Amino acid sequence: MGQGGTVLSIDIKGGKAAAFRFLNAIQVGVISNNLGDAKTILTHPATTTHQRLPDDQKTALGITPGLVRISVGIEDEIDLIKDILNALDKA
Repeated sequence: MGQGGTVLSIDIKGGKAAAFRFLNAIQVGVISNNLGDAKTILTHPATTTHQRLPDDQKTALGITPGLVRISVGIEDEIDLIKDILNALDKA
C-alpha cells in the first residue's frame, strides 16, 4: 500500500486508565474487539485481542497499556476528528 490505510494506532499517555477514559468519551465510533465494519470502531488490544499474551510478549509487539486501535469508518471526517480530539482531552 503506497498511501496507507484506514486503521491507525495511538498510544494514550497514562496507560490503561487513560485509554479507557478516551474510549468512554468517544461519541461517533463504537468500542469493539472486531475492526471490520463501515462504521468507525475502536479497540483496546491489551484487554481484548491480545489479553492472553504475557506482558513481555505484548511489549515486544508494541501492545502497550495505552494503545488504542482505530478502524476509521465512513462517518464525516470532521466529526471523527472533533470526537477524537475531545476524547483525548478527557483521557
